[in-house]
Amino acid sequence: MRRLLNTLYVTTQGAYLAKDGEAVAVRVEQETRLRVPLHGLGGVVCFGLVSASPPLLAACAEQDIGVSFLSEHGRFLASVRGPVSGNVLLRREQYRRADQPDARALLCGCFVQGKIINARTVLRRFLRDHGDSAGAPAIASAASSMADMLDRVVRATTEEQIRGIEGEAASLYFGVFDGLILTRTRDFTFTTRSRRPPLDPVNCLLSFVYTLLAHDVRSALETVGLDPQVGFLHRDRPGRPSLALDVMEEFRHWLADRLVLSLVNRGQLDPKDFKRSGSGGVVLADDARKDVLVAWQKRKQEEVLHPFLDERMPIGLLPHTQAMLLARHLRGELDAYPPFLWK
Repeated sequence: MRRLLNTLYVTTQGAYLAKDGEAVAVRVEQETRLRVPLHGLGGVVCFGLVSASPPLLAACAEQDIGVSFLSEHGRFLASVRGPVSGNVLLRREQYRRADQPDARALLCGCFVQGKIINARTVLRRFLRDHGDSAGAPAIASAASSMADMLDRVVRATTEEQIRGIEGEAASLYFGVFDGLILTRTRDFTFTTRSRRPPLDPVNCLLSFVYTLLAHDVRSALETVGLDPQVGFLHRDRPGRPSLALDVMEEFRHWLADRLVLSLVNRGQLDPKDFKRSGSGGVVLADDARKDVLVAWQKRKQEEVLHPFLDERMPIGLLPHTQAMLLARHLRGELDAYPPFLWK
């Protein structure tokens, strides 16, 4: 089985990454703060004013270690990778299916079923643990409605119908999301999803963790030879990794949202961990961003059972596993793409 490799996240502004033998050295003001062997890395993610030496970038490319550059607050800027892996015939098939309405509808249905099933499981798990909470009745009603939506997805015949149901499910889910927050303060409340920019701490956390998830999914798709830009559920748009967003859908609620809820409900973050940006949005303070990255890494090391493969594996390997299953479907080895279903 593929080994879960670490991701090096560099958030210190002004840091410089250099190749030091067979390791990456993180230097700040010419002082080496950290040294990490290359053989244990699966990726490097740099936030803000972080630079890297050409020899290090070359070594990472040769060893299939993706290096990504994000803005200080998580907006994707660029990435450096080695030669594209995988068979060109796989990408040809991906493009062919993306141009066929029936094939698009089939995959749209798989992605949306995975998303709704996992969202419903998140709500039902909350009801099991906190059935006496104030928001429980609304959450129970939403979970029941999602069961009906799943039936509608199965019966849907066009991608437009499926996208419409997905939008309804997302609206229903986020309509009761505030009820999942047990820390009842005015700083940690949720009224609606705001993205660019996020307007409150909860939306700030959701956007940041979604960025981390998108990076992992995008890297996994590239590793198996798929083009992350060409999707099925998400329409093509210049600069948008549509396929990465497709595959993300089955992970958003049970992985990203639950991590955010855990950080908030357990009191691991408080209002001073957030600040207002010049654009009026809310961003994470430097130390809080590091805390979220540590929590993300720890969560990825936890193991879950993959129901389709009947095999336990670290959460961090799931994006690669799902990318492999999607590639198998596109090659004709699987009749349908099996989304990961959290239990």
